[in-house]
Formats: sequence, structure tokens, C-alpha cells
Amino acid sequence: MSLLSTIVSQVINGLQSGSIYALVALGYSMVYGIILLLNFAHGDIIMVGAYAAWMCMVNFHLHPVASILVAVLASTLLGVIIEKVAYTPLRSAPRLSLLITAIGVSFLLENGAQLIFGAGAKDMSEPMALFTTGPSITLGSSTLSFPAILTIVVSLIAMAALTFLVQKTKLGKAMRAVSEDMGAAQLMGISLNATISFTFMLGSALAGIGAILYLCAYPQVSPTMGSMLGLKAFVAAVLGGIGSIPGAMVGGFVIGLAEALVSAVGLSVWKDGVVFAILIVVLLVKPSGLLGRSTTEKV
Repeated sequence: MSLLSTIVSQVINGLQSGSIYALVALGYSMVYGIILLLNFAHGDIIMVGAYAAWMCMVNFHLHPVASILVAVLASTLLGVIIEKVAYTPLRSAPRLSLLITAIGVSFLLENGAQLIFGAGAKDMSEPMALFTTGPSITLGSSTLSFPAILTIVVSLIAMAALTFLVQKTKLGKAMRAVSEDMGAAQLMGISLNATISFTFMLGSALAGIGAILYLCAYPQVSPTMGSMLGLKAFVAAVLGGIGSIPGAMVGGFVIGLAEALVSAVGLSVWKDGVVFAILIVVLLVKPSGLLGRSTTEKV
């Protein structure tokens, strides 16, 4: 394989994984933009969605499309439940309390899944065959596989739909108002509880979609599958500018491409390290991220 073909193949891989990171990073950014919470349980919502899909396909023998709908619904409901049970009572507490709670919820979900389903990975190759086999596109000597096409297309549609919702709908305007000034938004008649719950619901639904797309690329489910995926999506959100929806998209694609290019030069064992090196560089050079806004704090 020529150097050009290798680069094209790795760019395709980077766009596929970057699409997933971008979807998950959107959940981080939306929640942070509303209540300034780094929801480290977000990656484990992906894991729960993946297990829901596995149970529906393998145990209950539902059609894959119906299983996907159940998985997205399970992720959405879990996100809302976590917000109501774990975060709402602490809304007026110090931000550190919310952060510690988010980490605790993450460990609870991981260990709960391990207790229920066991520590071993569940193979999803056969159940996901409908989404991993299909027409491909040939680009010279490189091939754009069906899972890659599906992942990129679905991610772009989801991002476009989210952008439209936030920019053009009444709920989206409420989200932007709460993000800008929570007190003023409440005085204008906007329901904080409804807006925050809707934001969690939307972010968790995107996590559910991300879980299915992740299974298309890596068809196995394990209790810890959301940990590294969630951390990389967090890095993508910080890189793009946490709280910025376009920034989350850009950050996701940049992280995916960075991983792919590191693998292309034969340093695949270092790709996780490169991701976190990017985080350190961003925090040192431009803490607000590529598309984030610099804020000043009066003391």
C-alpha cells in the first residue's frame, strides 16, 4: 500500500472515530454550558446504551432497528434519572460537590454493570451484522467501508439537527438563555428544571446514538467501554471550547484525526497519550479552546 493510500485510509478511520467523539462531546458541552458541570458519568451512559442494545438483540431477539430505539431511549431515560436523583439536589452546592458526585455515579454505573453482566466483554459481531456489512465506496486504492459511511452520515445529521434545535426552536432559545444568565432567564419565565432536564435528555440521547455507532466500529460491550471513550470526548470538548456546540464537533474530529495520523506513522500504542498531551497543550496555550469564549471572573 502506498503512502497516499495509507494516509487516506487513516483519515477515513479518523473521521469515523472523530464523529463518535464529537457526538459524545456535544453532551459534555451542553451540560457544562447550562450548569457548569463536567458530567463524568456521560461515558458510562454510552455503556448502558450498548448493554441495552445487546440485551434486546441477543436475549430478547428484537429487530436491530427496534433494539437501537430501545438503546437510545434507555440512555435518554438514564440521563434524566441521574440528573433528577444525583444533580438536582446539589444544584446550589459548591461545584466541587457536583464533580465528585458525577465521578461517584460513573463508578456506580461501571461496577453495577460488572455485577449484573460480568466483567467479560459481550461479542456483538453477529447482532450488528446488519450495520457492519453493506455497500462501500472505493477511493483509489482505499475503501470507505459501510460502517464508516454510516457513522459519519448519522453523526453529521445528528449534529445538524441539534444545531437547528438550539438555534431556531423555542426550547433551544431557552437553553441559550439559561446558559447565558440563569437568574435572568428565570425572571423571564423560563423553567430552569425543564430546560436543564431537556438538556440532559438531549445529551444522553446523543450518547445512545454514539453507543450504537461505536458498536458498528468495535462490536463488543464491556462495563468499562465508556471510560476511555468518555475521557477522549471530554478532551475533544475542551479542545473545541467546552460549552460550545460547534467547538465540540471540531474538537471531536481533530482528536479522531490526530489518533489516526499517529497510528499511520506506526505509533498506535501512543495514540491515547497523544490525546491527553493535546489536552495539556490546550490548557497551557488556550484554555478556552479553539472556539470557546474567554471569560473574566471578578474576585
